[in-house]
Amino acid sequence: MKRRSFIQKTALTSGALSLGGAFSYAQTHNSKKMAHSFNLKYAPHLGMFKNLAGEDPIDQLNFMADQGFTAYEDNGMKSREVALQEKMAETMQKRGMEMGVFVAHKIYWTEPNLASGDTEKRAEFLNDIKSSIEVAKRVNAKWMTVVPGHVDLRLNMGYQTTNVVESLKQASALLEPHNITMVLEPLNFRNHPGLFLTESPQAYEICKAVDSPSCKILFDIYHQQIQEGNLIPNMEACWDEIAYIQIGDNPGRKEPTTGEINYNNVFKFIHSKKFDGILGMEHGNSRPDKAGEQAVIDAYKKVDDFL
Repeated sequence: MKRRSFIQKTALTSGALSLGGAFSYAQTHNSKKMAHSFNLKYAPHLGMFKNLAGEDPIDQLNFMADQGFTAYEDNGMKSREVALQEKMAETMQKRGMEMGVFVAHKIYWTEPNLASGDTEKRAEFLNDIKSSIEVAKRVNAKWMTVVPGHVDLRLNMGYQTTNVVESLKQASALLEPHNITMVLEPLNFRNHPGLFLTESPQAYEICKAVDSPSCKILFDIYHQQIQEGNLIPNMEACWDEIAYIQIGDNPGRKEPTTGEINYNNVFKFIHSKKFDGILGMEHGNSRPDKAGEQAVIDAYKKVDDFL
């Protein structure tokens, strides 16, 4: 059996997780196995295939690439050690994988920040954006996730929107010289009650007001199915501002084919638009262990083969 080269073995770092003496995925995998050729850039995350690939982040990236996934997303990338970020970026480059989103800033889940117009909160947000630019450069990321935070119940929605738009304009001025895009993610009322940004038309209005290539929409199919439904028409209506898409079926927020969303038709629509961006697999696995992880891979093959 042909073994994976020593280069991938030495891509491990002290910041990476290990299996305490067990053989790594790189040592045991048959690299002659043909990867699936997906039509869209689906992006798994760490932990999604940890039983099949092992706990080590580099092994997990290699496993994803071996299955045919050409992208990867990591909400927590910013908090990882620099050495690990660099090793992950090196591995992705070698394996032909694009880096998807990471969370760019502190998100205020229960109190207002950007909607309030508070100058200290705005300064904190802009400083987070500045530090995220350095992370994006390090890991070759083109996109970063922004969530404007909680509503301010003391202010009219029009004033809140103006405050958010002003913060995003200032952030866009920081991002534009680096060709990096923050993607605004509307979130549903059930999982995240009380947030300012909830629906795609609202995100569309804000992006048009900011008017920058560095401020676009992250359309999370799971969130928008709960919040507003009417998925394909809403995506069509705001398509020119959508730069990134995330996936999850409802109910349960698991892989496609486990819930009510007709992902055959949703992906067919996205593919018909010649979407060249990333579709983040921001969901859990419906079943545990190796069988559940294989079920995720099989589900994506099934819906992708429909295209």
